[in-house]
Formats: sequence, structure tokens, C-alpha cells
Amino acid sequence: MSTVRLRGFGHRHAGRRRWAVRGIDLEIRHGERVALLGPSGAGKSTLLAALAGLLPPDSGEREGSIDIDGLDPREARPRTGIVFQDPQSQLVMERAGDDVAFGLENRGTPPGEIPGLVDAALRRVGFPYGPTRASNALSGGEQQRLALAGALVTRPGLLLLDEPTANLDPAGADLVREVLDGIEDTTQIIVEHRIAELVGQLDRVIVLEPGGGIRADGPPERVFATHGDQLAADGVWVPGHPVTAHRARVTPGETLLRTESLAYRPVFDELDGVTVRAAEALAVLGPNGAGKSTLALLLGGLLAPSGGCVTATPELAGADAAVPPHKWRASALARRIGSVFQNPEHQFVTAKVRDELMLGAAQPVRIDELLVRLRLDALAEANPHTLSGGEQRRLSVATALAAAPRLLILDEPTFGQDRRTWTELVALLAELRDEGHGVVAVTHDADFLTALDARELRLAPARLAAA
Repeated sequence: MSTVRLRGFGHRHAGRRRWAVRGIDLEIRHGERVALLGPSGAGKSTLLAALAGLLPPDSGEREGSIDIDGLDPREARPRTGIVFQDPQSQLVMERAGDDVAFGLENRGTPPGEIPGLVDAALRRVGFPYGPTRASNALSGGEQQRLALAGALVTRPGLLLLDEPTANLDPAGADLVREVLDGIEDTTQIIVEHRIAELVGQLDRVIVLEPGGGIRADGPPERVFATHGDQLAADGVWVPGHPVTAHRARVTPGETLLRTESLAYRPVFDELDGVTVRAAEALAVLGPNGAGKSTLALLLGGLLAPSGGCVTATPELAGADAAVPPHKWRASALARRIGSVFQNPEHQFVTAKVRDELMLGAAQPVRIDELLVRLRLDALAEANPHTLSGGEQRRLSVATALAAAPRLLILDEPTFGQDRRTWTELVALLAELRDEGHGVVAVTHDADFLTALDARELRLAPARLAAA
């Protein structure tokens, strides 16, 4: 059994003035399927970390109590499974099968039973490779499936999931929801901003109030019928509330980049005729593992192709038009092409949010505007690495916007965003597009595709290796 109880629970991270979560009184009964909702920064991921026993006493200040079946969460870890917002942070072994087996080995599972359990867990989540596949060769979505297999293989009594479908293609997201729907006798607590497809599987939604307490708690239909309009206005994704579209105000301009027989083996071969234009948004779509993030790095001049080329036109390259982007000087590349990585923390180099924005800003006067519009103003003095996943994503986009490059390339720019910050982020990108900049976005977000009036580039499924 796994019954969760919190009484006046709160946690404030070390070095932060603001409580991440506070005043939580809650009981979740064994076997319930619950979604935690709330605006970005309301404390959802912090609450999951607390339930997983991952907030040690020296990580900050705590008040109230929290227990799982009467045990401190740290003592209940053997019966708790968690999938983090960033799956890469929980993969610890070099090979996929070894990573799934890690939890079984720690629990003393007989060695002869482990291979069969690992294979079954990988098949269950639709992992497209065998157990010997290198973990560091996986796309973000494939890592997410692997992390889910590792959480499920031990048959936990409590399963905690932080944005489990955010990096998955539509088919992969459907499969994960099907897997979760088939799990019995397990308490599930899910943090998921976009829950329209998940609502039918939930017993209950709990909406956290930023600054402390619970805004709403009950069956999804009742909560959304009673509070839906106000929740949507406050930044919660509520089913049935459409988002605003930003139709292009100008026609696409000159070509900035084009590919010719582009290859990055073994990810893809002969990717020809891809064009990126000024005053246009281009959305790169396709299944997990098709090479979308790799293409973003190639277009951004951050990878050298193994075949073919990426050519920048004089409109973008100026005097360097005869030189491919990956050979440009770093200062010239940063001025012309801005990149936002799939893992935003990989690009932070300063100790404060404001300093991160100032570092490459072409228009320092815009920094305060960006902080306010992307709801980072209260975090201006915080260390970027202490932000939530959604806050880190907004900061990474804000740093690129502050630099105002001619071309902006973003990998999953709307990941982890509540409705309000999503809307503001899309509006900023639409403004950049209409000012004549090129925008390329790798995305699985259908709403983003429509709202930004993006042209589509669909990559075919990659040829899967046997390993």
C-alpha cells in the first residue's frame, strides 16, 4: 500500500527567500491516480522530490510533516518509483538494459530473473532498441522511455511522474498514457501541464496555489467546471480553452540557410533542400530518434556534418558566406545564430539569472522587459541551476532573445511551461519573426505549431539499429 499524507508541509530551498511550496494539507489514498497542477513555479516538482525522499535536511528549510504509509519518504524509497522532469539526470549506466536492471539489483532480485524483467519493461514502454543500446546515444524522448522502464520494473507502490510525456512524439505519449492506465494497485501522482488527453484516466486533480496552499482539489470534471476559467487565466492548462494564434504579419524573406546532401551518420543521410528563411517560423517535427535535435545543432553551427553541408547565404553570413557556420568564429556565430538546447542547464555559465541575460545581450535595455514578460523578475538574483525545469527553459529562451540573433534555433522551447508563460513565450517569438528574424523550433507541441503559424519540416523515422 502507498497512502500519502502531508500536514502543513512546506519547503524552502537553501539560499532562496521564497518558499518553493508551503501550507500543503493533503491525503492521497492507495491506488488513486492524481494530477498535480499549477502555474510554473508553484512547487509541483519540489513536492514530487519531497515525496521521493530526495530533499535531505541540509537542502533547505522544512515545516510540517510528510509521510508515506507512516514512513518518512527517505525510508519509503524502496517502494517508490520516480521519473524526473529531465530523464537524463537519472540515467546512471552506460547501457540501457543495465540502467533498468540497476533498481532490481539494489533490491536483491535473483540474478536469473533480471534479464527477463528488463526486457519486459523495455517492451512495455515501447523502447525501440535492445538492452545493449548505449544510454548516451538516445534522444530526449528515448531517454524518457528508458527512465519510465526503470521506474516501472520494480513494481513500486507509489509512482511519481514529472512531465512524463513532454519530450515524446504523439505516438510515444499515447503509449505512455496507455501504460499508466494499465497499472493497477499503484498510487500515481503525475505532474503534467497539458492534461487534456490524460483527464479520463484521473481520479483527482489537485491545483497548487503559488505562494502556498491548495487552490482546488477534486474530480477533474468538477474542478474544471467550477474553477476552469479562472485557472486558465492564472496560467493552468485547462482542457477546452484554446490559445491565441499569431499569424505572420509579413511574408517570408530571404533564405538564410540551406542544406545540401546533409548527413550526420548514423542519425540520417542525404537531408537535402531544407531552407530556413527570414521572417518565418520553421517547425521541425518527427518521431523520437529521427534526428531533430541533431539537425538543430547542425543548422546552428554547433556540429560539423559527416557529409554534405549547411550553407549560409550572405543575408546571414555577410563576409563569411563562403565558410560553413560550424567554422565561423565563436563571436560571429553567437551574433548571427542563437541556439537554445534541449537541456537548458547545459548552456548556463553565470551564477545569477540577470547575469546570464546580460552576458550576450545585444540590447541590455530589454533585459528587464524579458524578465517580467517571462516571469523571471522575482528570480533575477537566483542561481540558474536552482530554477525549476520550466524556469530554466524560459531563461534559456530569454538569453537567446536578449542576444537578438538574425536566426534563432530552439529545441523544445515550450517544455514545462504553464499556459501564461507559454502564451508570452510564443508572443515573443512571433514578434521576433515579424521583425524579420528567422525562427527554427524542434517541437512536439501541436498548439505551438498552430499559434506561431509555422511551416512544417517532418523528418522520417530513423533507421533503428539492432542494438
